[in-house]
Amino acid sequence: MIARIKAAGATEVLQHGPSIREADAYMREVVMKRAYERGEEPIYVSPFDHPDIWDGHSTMVDEMREQFEELGEEPPEYVVCSCGGGGLFIGIMQGIEDQGHAWQDVKVLTVNTVGADALPISLEKGENVTLPKITSIATSLGCAKAADRAFELATEGHQTGKVRSVVLSDAEAAMGCWRFAEDERILVEPACGVNVALCYGNRLKKALGRPVRPEDKIVLVICGGSNVSTSMVEDWKQQYGDLDAGKTNGHASNVPSAVMAPNGHC
Repeated sequence: MIARIKAAGATEVLQHGPSIREADAYMREVVMKRAYERGEEPIYVSPFDHPDIWDGHSTMVDEMREQFEELGEEPPEYVVCSCGGGGLFIGIMQGIEDQGHAWQDVKVLTVNTVGADALPISLEKGENVTLPKITSIATSLGCAKAADRAFELATEGHQTGKVRSVVLSDAEAAMGCWRFAEDERILVEPACGVNVALCYGNRLKKALGRPVRPEDKIVLVICGGSNVSTSMVEDWKQQYGDLDAGKTNGHASNVPSAVMAPNGHC
């Protein structure tokens, strides 16, 4: 990622800490203060906690609506997205609301990994809490505290039934990555693989709390393909290859997936 940022024109790139929490604190408390002392005016751009970010993410729902209309299909039952700080989740909720009455019944399923689950823990406690540390391999989800707006929308959504949350393990997230690579030839990092993992081993059924019907339309937001390589995916397969051993569509020796949708996708 650092090489790519430099290739895009950055003259200096700083890396600090194992997750967004440490990097953000270092930027605010050290880098920006030094810039002020030099008479410069630093500009802080949040990766998730700003209306401009939310507005950008919301346009994905505009694209979804256009594509469903082109197919002559009704809106989906669920949109599934991973959730760290909550910027993507906020944008999707906003985008669904922007569609008006036609999309009013569309629900959102947020997915986290254990150790990067600030929002689910906050929902359990009834307040937006800060995690003491991030322990998940899904570092792109490694926000110690979700945006206040995300907590607000998730709390309201859980009360109305419009939002559901599920937390999976790092092993499941890694499994989602290598299965997706072998089934669809697409590389994603664990922050996205945790979404894809719902396609395997009846996890979506458990997350929805009901059987998945053939007519269900579920949209998975596939994001986070930067911090990953083929060697990383190969390592994850070696480590977690038998995670779903014995299940219809989960065993490592059964790729591509035995159970696939009519269009050939998981």
